[in-house]
Amino acid sequence: MTSLPGPDTTTRARTIGMVSMVAGLFFFSVNDTAIKFLSGGYALHQIVLIRTSVAMAILLALVVPFQGGLKALRTRRVGTHVLRGALVVVANMSFFAALAAMPLADAVAVFFIAPMLITAMSVLFLGETVGPRRWAAVAVGLVGVIVILRPGTEAFRTVALLPLIGATAYALVNILTRRIGGTESAVSLAFYIQVTFLAVSAMMGLAVGDGRFAGTGDASLDFLLRAWVWPEAGDWPILILLGLCAGMGSLLVGQGYKLCEAGLAAPFEYVAMPLAVFWGATVFGEWPDAVSWTGITLIVGGGLYMIWRETRVVAPVAPPRPRR
Repeated sequence: MTSLPGPDTTTRARTIGMVSMVAGLFFFSVNDTAIKFLSGGYALHQIVLIRTSVAMAILLALVVPFQGGLKALRTRRVGTHVLRGALVVVANMSFFAALAAMPLADAVAVFFIAPMLITAMSVLFLGETVGPRRWAAVAVGLVGVIVILRPGTEAFRTVALLPLIGATAYALVNILTRRIGGTESAVSLAFYIQVTFLAVSAMMGLAVGDGRFAGTGDASLDFLLRAWVWPEAGDWPILILLGLCAGMGSLLVGQGYKLCEAGLAAPFEYVAMPLAVFWGATVFGEWPDAVSWTGITLIVGGGLYMIWRETRVVAPVAPPRPRR
């Protein structure tokens, strides 16, 4: 007869889950910081290709063998995986391109509109019901984004729309995941995203990797269009670190959601916000101004309230980070 886990076992699992969430988000924050650090010297698609190659090696060596082997990667929904992977690529490329020209904390804050967009899209595409309080949380988050973007003022820059585009693409990824998550394994979902990253970054390298379209003077565009160059010896550890952070971040956050109730794990996603402020200040000398702090507070507050409401009403929202 199988015994049920006791209170001590459950508490220990939750504790490990919460620690895993914080550690995973730390790895993701290092990933974002490293990409921004390298954005002035390399092409984004070159960085992504190297990062994905390392992450794929980790996935195939450490994850797939313990999840049923190559059989776990079989799927009959290749088209949906390709669409989902393409949306993840758009989400990541948009966010990473924004990092070349935006303060790290501002870009992360705008991207955090994703869980609120997921809520709105669940009504449009999945026929789910959302109450007035959660709609109010969505509205508060959108106001926070407007505050940070500052449209109609001299402070507004078009580049600030990139993390918003990324958040929209990521929200669509989550909607697709809800549709196919019941028939596809977690490892297959992760694997086909990495395959898409490899394919897109390689094609980008072949198409624009000679740098003939670079030199626009726009930091984000040049990050996308810059010529591929052989990395300097001192940058290889950072590039390898990117892959390790992407792989470890995904594994640890996944472990966090496995060991904790989603309603307990999801709020830890917002640990990324103070980490972004910390790395922005210490590495790049960026400190949010009063207007940005107001927008950050509205977005994070709206997201946390919505997660709290989800735990009391139906089910917790999907995690707000792409994870990349």
